[in-house]
Amino acid sequence: MTAKRSAGLLLYRSGPRGLEVLLAHMGGPLWARWDAGAWSVPKGEYVPPEEARDAARREFAEELGLEPPDGRYLPLGDVRQAGGKVVTVWAVESDLDPQRVVPGTFEMEWPRGSGRLRSFPEIDRVAWWTPQEAAERLVKGQRAFLERLAERLGRSAD
Repeated sequence: MTAKRSAGLLLYRSGPRGLEVLLAHMGGPLWARWDAGAWSVPKGEYVPPEEARDAARREFAEELGLEPPDGRYLPLGDVRQAGGKVVTVWAVESDLDPQRVVPGTFEMEWPRGSGRLRSFPEIDRVAWWTPQEAAERLVKGQRAFLERLAERLGRSAD
């Protein structure tokens, strides 16, 4: 069985607090009460032959409701998350205003076993975090992207 694949964009900027990255808090009732480990690089699944970078841009637009930024895309490589999914990420410098985000939605049965389908946002908020703050919030399997970004930019991840 082939592992599922996701691709995403990690936005970064230099601000008054130094390096910051934009993360998305996962939407829906299962994540509503969580902060630590409930944030992600904006990403989504794709199936080859779609190219990972094209999927990353498409998923950014679907999840945030905004066009992906132009600029130099820095490849941060792949990670395999605990569930086996392979995630590929590019970093791109941009100063996105979180207030402009209009997230996409998904449907699921809620409450479970009720037979009722409800619509939920794919992400319920986005925010800028320093790498240290981001590491506390990111899904564990994606933390390597913070270190790789710092390496690519010649900075410390702390």
